[in-house]
Amino acid sequence: VVQGIFSNICSIYCFHQQFLLPALQKRMEEWDSSPRIGDILQKLAPFLKMYGEYVKNFDRAMELVNIWMERSAPFKAIVQEIQREERCGNLTLQHHMLEPVQRIPRYELLLKDYLHRLPEDAPDHRDAQKSLELIATAAEHSNAAIRKMERMRKLLKVYELLGGEEDIVNPTNELIKEGHILKLSNKNGTTQDRYLILFNDRLLYCVPKLRLIGQKYSVRARIDVDGMETVSVAVPSRTFLVSGKQRSLELQAIQATIQRHEQSMESFRHLTCTLRDDESTCMELGKRAPTPIREKEVTLCMKCQEPFNSITKRRHHCKACGHVVCGKCSEFRARLSYDNNRTNRVCVDCYVTLVGASPSPGKQASLAAENSVICSFLHHMEKGGGRGWQKAWFVIPENEPLVLYVYGAPQVSRRHLGPYRRLRVLQPAQGF
Repeated sequence: VVQGIFSNICSIYCFHQQFLLPALQKRMEEWDSSPRIGDILQKLAPFLKMYGEYVKNFDRAMELVNIWMERSAPFKAIVQEIQREERCGNLTLQHHMLEPVQRIPRYELLLKDYLHRLPEDAPDHRDAQKSLELIATAAEHSNAAIRKMERMRKLLKVYELLGGEEDIVNPTNELIKEGHILKLSNKNGTTQDRYLILFNDRLLYCVPKLRLIGQKYSVRARIDVDGMETVSVAVPSRTFLVSGKQRSLELQAIQATIQRHEQSMESFRHLTCTLRDDESTCMELGKRAPTPIREKEVTLCMKCQEPFNSITKRRHHCKACGHVVCGKCSEFRARLSYDNNRTNRVCVDCYVTLVGASPSPGKQASLAAENSVICSFLHHMEKGGGRGWQKAWFVIPENEPLVLYVYGAPQVSRRHLGPYRRLRVLQPAQGF
């Protein structure tokens, strides 16, 4: 296993320790009488091809390290103990294993800079030029691998950012984008600082860890790119939805990002759902995580229309459709495929759809009327004025023109939320 991880690193080390480094040190001591290094490098440069074997083996070496870190507790303990030593500079084993891969490009850059500063008539110019050609030849064997290593370095950086808790150091993984973003809470609509990391196969939704030194994050959710959709939300908060099989998120980006997103939406419109008005076309029930409705926008159960309170009538989210319902209307359990087929709390309607069994008649939900004579925002005050003026969405339905309904928000009615209250029976009057 050790041989498979470190390949021919012992031979490379011996070459530097016994030949290249002593020759360069001796030449530095004799620099006044012999100011040249080209002859040394020209003589020893062909041996640098031994790096090719190490570079070609690097992917397998990374895989072996990951396998044995998981398989063997003693192996993991030894590696972690060594990494804590001061001479390791707080870097992981994988970081140190990257150094030999970058050695030949560094020699190449060194010689280019040396030749740039060296006069063309200098005695060492010819040998240095020949040395550069030999080192460039050695570098050709590992250029493709070096590009892979740069991607691996990015993966290692993210790996350390996550505290080494996420298995992402894999040659098949490619880091696409990472950065801070604001996530809107489903409960009260407040913004929360989050960190997103997008790979070629998954999106990691991360939250900050409380640390005194150095920012670290923990992974709250993993969303597969396969089946992921992004949907713009045309509301003043300028948010967009990321909908995946495992979870859906409502995110708020900076204005420039939103503008770029809006410009690209025309090109990718055929790949995404246009709006969430018709959710049946955007989501298969139970197979994709729903986008929950914010609790503050809902004042009563979306199934039985009973008002919520903090003691006896609390809010719950249906894990299948995302609607806000009371405990009585969400006392059902159904297996959801997006959550590894585990049982989750679901509402009465989703239970019927997913399980096929009808609940008791008392739990059937009546839907509020969608078509209205007139609707608008108004401010209203409860009797006694204890809570002051509150903004709400008022609707007079076409099928009940003498009844005024109050909703928490306009989208509530569009999501089939029953009325907050039948405010009063309206008497026909002149001018109404």
